Amino acid sequence: MVERLLGLLRVRVLRGVNLAIRDAWSSDPYVVLLMAKQKLKTRVIKKCTNPVWKEELTLSVEDPTLPVRLEVYDKDTFSFDDPMGNAEFDIQPFLEAVKMNPVGVPEGTIITKVVPNRQNCIAEESPIYWSDGRVVQDLVLRLRNVECGEVELQLQWVSVPGARGI
Repeated sequence: MVERLLGLLRVRVLRGVNLAIRDAWSSDPYVVLLMAKQKLKTRVIKKCTNPVWKEELTLSVEDPTLPVRLEVYDKDTFSFDDPMGNAEFDIQPFLEAVKMNPVGVPEGTIITKVVPNRQNCIAEESPIYWSDGRVVQDLVLRLRNVECGEVELQLQWVSVPGARGI
């Protein structure tokens, strides 16, 4: 069966907090987002363990059951880039909120919340709310396989004309 496009997931990679040091005194971090066969990267922030990217990466969503994987790396010039941790998040709670189509609710209304548990990488309660005429989710992900670090994201759904929708 050929999957068809449901819509686009716009991921705003906001910032990293207390990322691991991988060079002498700091790191040159960047983020990679992976979903199915898609792979998107942010720019590299030089010599910083608390980088601010504020970059938008857009993933095409065909299978809403697939998690989004986030990987953080330290850019190295003369060797392979060093891993600085990774995390995964499930977009299904977000898509369920989008499906509700909460048009007309007051600005800032919280539709639902995703709470941290052992199965997810969420560091703190993650609200899914109505903002500027769209459903938005704020996420703070605790990085795995590393001594420290979190990455803050914001999700937005983009409907595509002609897509099968959710």
